Formats: sequence, structure tokens, C-alpha cells
Amino acid sequence: MKKILAIAAFAAAVLSANAAEPANNEVEYGRNITDYVSKPKFGGYYIGKYSYSDQDNAHGGTGLSQRLIRLYVDGTILNDFKYRIQVQTNNGSFHMKDVFVEWQKYKFAMVKVGQFKRAFGFENPMNPWDISTGDYSYFTKKLTGDYKGDTWGGGGRDQGIQVQGDFLKIGQDNHNLIHYQVGVWNGEGINKSDADGKKDYIGTIQFQPIKGLMIGAFGWTGETAGENRDKYAFGVKYDNKEGWSLRGEWGHSHYTGSNDDAWYIVGGMPLNDWFKVSAQYQTYRNGKSWENAQCTYSLIPEFQLHKNLKFQIQYNYNDFRASADKHFNEIWGELYFRF
Repeated sequence: MKKILAIAAFAAAVLSANAAEPANNEVEYGRNITDYVSKPKFGGYYIGKYSYSDQDNAHGGTGLSQRLIRLYVDGTILNDFKYRIQVQTNNGSFHMKDVFVEWQKYKFAMVKVGQFKRAFGFENPMNPWDISTGDYSYFTKKLTGDYKGDTWGGGGRDQGIQVQGDFLKIGQDNHNLIHYQVGVWNGEGINKSDADGKKDYIGTIQFQPIKGLMIGAFGWTGETAGENRDKYAFGVKYDNKEGWSLRGEWGHSHYTGSNDDAWYIVGGMPLNDWFKVSAQYQTYRNGKSWENAQCTYSLIPEFQLHKNLKFQIQYNYNDFRASADKHFNEIWGELYFRF
């Protein structure tokens, strides 16, 4: 894990020492400058959910609910500074999700400051619209949180500073071979200041041998409130413009007193312009024990009638080995729209 962080940090240092990319547009700076500001872009999306379960004492599932409603605004200042503010509400819980500024002058070394997604895992930074399933995987929910999942609804986010970039063009399509991210986060989750002065150090190095195929390694080390946390993960992701997709990740988490691991694989096949079928297998093991394993097998048909409108049905067969009712079924129906 520490080697992963060292590689990402080395890449950032080497690239920063290289000659600067020529600027396309020279801008003036000063407290009275009002030009070079993009028109703010406002948008949002809604995901509504119906859930049925035949698990004992689940009372048939949660029924209808708001999975989430998000609103955002983003734009640029002085061409090179991108900003975003995103808020979320679901079933009465309103909170700030993202708020950051990223300096993007040099694509090989972009600096982001604020509250945003941690650089751990391929799935974590993905939009809920794009993950192909009705919820994030156990890998993402259990291993990208500050402890054993984002019980406070952070969605894999924290407050920090990060450097990321892409470099080394290859192939006839001139795509970047290497992507890296390395950063320092508070380790407290969203909407919280640093409580103890200790930090989380997270990084990733990723390779794209052919366009659309990413192979990555991720590392995380930190400490808070007397708890040490060390995590590492490996993953692969592929998608193309025709709609084919494949993603898989495995991760290990060590914290004071216990070890966990999780993995998943999900693949999607488009049958026509509006119908796609995906399937997923995932497992989470508390204490790395099969006696505590949670395994879920899912089939997900998706009907996308418009770029901004789609319907999704998901069937889950669950094998929760530490539960009284170990084997149970779920059916989810989800409606997505955005503007």
C-alpha cells in the first residue's frame, strides 16, 4: 500500500518538474477583473426507489422511497479554476455533498481543495447514474468510508487536498497511458472539521493500455481517535461508447482489532439503443471470515428511453451467513431522471 502511495507521489513530483504546457488563453489577474468567468451551470437528478424483500422481519421491504435528490452548480473562473457545489436530500435528510475548487491549468498536475470523493476505488468516484446497479457495491460502501462504511452518509467523501493528472500519450487515438491521484484528507468524513490533527493519505496509480480499459492500484493509510486504518485495493474497469461495460475490484481493510475484505464484479451488455442488461456478484467479509460473509447475486435490466430518463429493475439473491434468515430475495424498481 505504501509503495502505491510512493509511486503516485513520485509521479506528481516528476511531472511538476517538467516544462509547463503552453496556455491557450492568457488572462489578466487582479481584484477588479470580472472577465474570464463561465456562466454557472445548474443541474440535478432524482432517483426514486421501490424495494421489496422476503427476509424475515423485513416487513416486505421499505416500499417507496427517495433514494436521493441532488442539485448542483459548477463553472470556471479565470479559465483554469473549476468549482462545484452539490447538495443532496433523501427522505428528509439534507446535507452538503461536494464543495471544491480545482486548478486545472496543467492536465498532468491539477490541484483540488475542498470536500470531494476520496481517491480509492474505481466505483467510488462514479455518479449513481452510471454504476449500472441500484446501489453501490459492498466494496465501495464498506471500504471507502472512514471506518466500516459511511454511516453518516458521506458517500466516500472527505475534506482535503489532492493532486491528480494524466500523462504519456500512446496509440493512434493519442490517449493517456497513466492516471494518478494523491492527496491528504482530514479523515473525519463530510461536513466535519479535523478533530485530532491526524490525516488520511490516499493515492492511486492507473494504467490505460487501450482506450477505455483502466487497471488500477489504490492505497490508504491513516489514524483517528486511536484507530489505525490501512487499506489497499486493485481493480479493472472497461467501458465503450456502445454501452458495453465491465468493472471489478478487490480490497482489504485493516483497522485496530480487525481485518475486512470485499470484492465485486459487474458487467453490462446493451441489447439495443434503449435496453441493457447487467449482472453483478459481490461479497463482503467482516473479519475476513466466511462465517460473516454477505454475498449478493444480482440481475439488472435497464430501460433508457432518453439521455435524461431511465427505469431499472434489480433482482437480488442474498446469502448473509451470519443472519438468522440467511437466504432471502429482493426486488428493486428505480426511476431516474435528470436535468
